[in-house]
Amino acid sequence: MKIADTSAQDEVLRPTHSKPRWLLPVTAVAGIGLLLWLVLPAVQSWSASDISVPLSRVRIDTVKSADFTRDISAQGQVVAAVSPKLYAPAEGTVTLLLDAGTEVKKGQILATLDSPELNNKLQQEQATLFSLQTSYDRQKILAKKQQLTDQKAVDIAQVTLTTADREKRRAEQGYTLKAISQIDYEKARDDLETAKVQHRHAVEDAVLNKENLEFELQSLAQALQRQQLLVGDYQRQVDSLNVRSPVDGLLGNLAVENKTYIIKNQLILSVVDLSQFEVEIAVPESYANDLSIGLPVEVTVESQVYAGKLVTISPEVFENQVKGRVRFTKDAPTALRQNQRLASRILLEQRPAVLQVARGQFLDSSNGRFAYLVRDGMAVKTPIETGARSINAVEILSGLKSGDQIITSGTDIFQGASTVQLN
Repeated sequence: MKIADTSAQDEVLRPTHSKPRWLLPVTAVAGIGLLLWLVLPAVQSWSASDISVPLSRVRIDTVKSADFTRDISAQGQVVAAVSPKLYAPAEGTVTLLLDAGTEVKKGQILATLDSPELNNKLQQEQATLFSLQTSYDRQKILAKKQQLTDQKAVDIAQVTLTTADREKRRAEQGYTLKAISQIDYEKARDDLETAKVQHRHAVEDAVLNKENLEFELQSLAQALQRQQLLVGDYQRQVDSLNVRSPVDGLLGNLAVENKTYIIKNQLILSVVDLSQFEVEIAVPESYANDLSIGLPVEVTVESQVYAGKLVTISPEVFENQVKGRVRFTKDAPTALRQNQRLASRILLEQRPAVLQVARGQFLDSSNGRFAYLVRDGMAVKTPIETGARSINAVEILSGLKSGDQIITSGTDIFQGASTVQLN
């Protein structure tokens, strides 16, 4: 029996040529040089920086020259441009006819006041007016009667004067013909003079009586007119006991309860005019000196921007804010509601070609005195001078040029380092 060996599995190996011994050191030196070439800049950068910060923790923006709009962001709420408040014209018991929120028309009665004292005063003054009217009418009748009496006296005196004149002429003719005595002639002449005097006095008395009657009538007419004005005023007050809506709109808040006794000039209710709305904004006190009436304002309502203008500015500061009113200049938004919150943007000024950068927290960290300029992975602390600020941008006056990149996020994490390595 023959046992098989492993000769069939053997493989003949040919001798190989040996590598040069100098190749391994050269390869090692080349690898070390390449490693130093890659690592050395990072090591140098790391050694030159004061602190190292991950790049993901900062925000970088590029300085550019573009149109600059200085603006202010302000929150506001919708208010009615016309929202009259109605007050009690007199003391009395109020009766409210409508509920708050009811739609009303101009001139519609909203509430009534029951004031017995005012109604009684009106009736008294009306009675006085009727009495003065009667006296005035009576005086006119008496004046006409007196004028007739005076005219009668003047007419009689005129007739007497005519008769005396005729008797005098007859006496002259008789005296010329020696038909009458001189005494009769002189008596006729005296009668004529007496008739002239009587006629003259009758005319003068009639004129004086007429002037006196006109004065009396004028005095009564003035008293009558004064009383008419007084009655008209009381009538106006009585009519105002029916509180009417001055505008079309909605009945606002009710300041009193129904069937309660109120005093004069007490607030009863308010009416909201739905046809005219304005936006009341609150601006920080630091921007108060930049505000002026007429500035353009952009109001955002449901993602749409509407143009408006600043129409009023409060002269006082309340809770570190200044109040203002914005009125829509073109198409006003529809379906606005009282006290609805809106965002607005006040445009203070617009300038072309202004060197600027995005506004960020670096302004608060450095107060706008320096910024970290980014170059080759390093952030270098650089003095700058800033100018006007808007909601989204800040003007750069010096220290930077167009195309520079700076860190616009907060720089407190840099701890005031001059250079920062951005990993």
